[in-house]
Amino acid sequence: MTVYPCVKVNLGLNVLRKRPDGYHDLETLFVPSGEYHDVLEIIAGDDWSRTSASLFARYGAFSSSELSSSPSPSVPFPPEQEYEPGKPLVQAVSEDGKLMITIARKEGVDWNPLDDLCAKAYSLLDKDFDLPPVKIFLEKLSPVGAGLGGGSADAAFAIREIARLFDLGLDDAVMAGYAARLGSDCAFFIYGRPMFGEGRGELLSDFPMPCMDGFELKIVVPDGISVSTADAYRGISPRIPEIPLREVLMRPVSEWKDLLVNDFETTVFAKYPVLASIKQSLYDSGAVYASMSGSGSALFALYGK
Repeated sequence: MTVYPCVKVNLGLNVLRKRPDGYHDLETLFVPSGEYHDVLEIIAGDDWSRTSASLFARYGAFSSSELSSSPSPSVPFPPEQEYEPGKPLVQAVSEDGKLMITIARKEGVDWNPLDDLCAKAYSLLDKDFDLPPVKIFLEKLSPVGAGLGGGSADAAFAIREIARLFDLGLDDAVMAGYAARLGSDCAFFIYGRPMFGEGRGELLSDFPMPCMDGFELKIVVPDGISVSTADAYRGISPRIPEIPLREVLMRPVSEWKDLLVNDFETTVFAKYPVLASIKQSLYDSGAVYASMSGSGSALFALYGK
């Protein structure tokens, strides 16, 4: 089965305080968006892949003749074609041979596939359930380093797919617990609906969605700017907002411009002034509300329909 991990935006993001463990307490409303998505397929080790032949053909791993003569489109790359940073299609096999992961990305893959959160999701569940071997095929279409949570979504969807594939009997709360161990916003993607996040972002609760039915969400991802979370936190000053975020979110969207804040904008805009200019351009184009999403470079706007 092929699934399509979505992205998210943050409606408000307040960094409240630094914790003794080095993390920060924050509060935000996570909202899923299908404007960008990845493509993820996870199969048992001896099963036939539905997506691998397409990936190999489109990203150039094999020539057409090599692909057609292959006994299975999910066979591993020859050794000389294994992971090499920057290639559009990379593949790696775990030391124990239980996991083969293939990642395709038009702009190139500059991380080791075995360090990808999908691989880590498999390893995490494998420790508790001694899983059978699997093959993971991931096509990265969502922006990287943009604050949209694409990697976190991949991890959460991988957990859900592995649990389904091997009938592990895990409910959403248990899967969210595993996801939270992989990243602060991973757990949100288990639920796939607006959730209020607290703690590091892993403490989630349902939130009555603000009245946004009359608004259209548009995401803008600037070219050539990727912001690391560590960079975004440098120089940030935690604070308790005068008006609690939950209260702000319940107000009309027309009042959000001066009240609904992403605290990371202060540090990120200082390093990348062009992002502040893009945010202003969104307002100039008629947006009712505009903001940076998460700690990355993506911005989003709400327009009246």
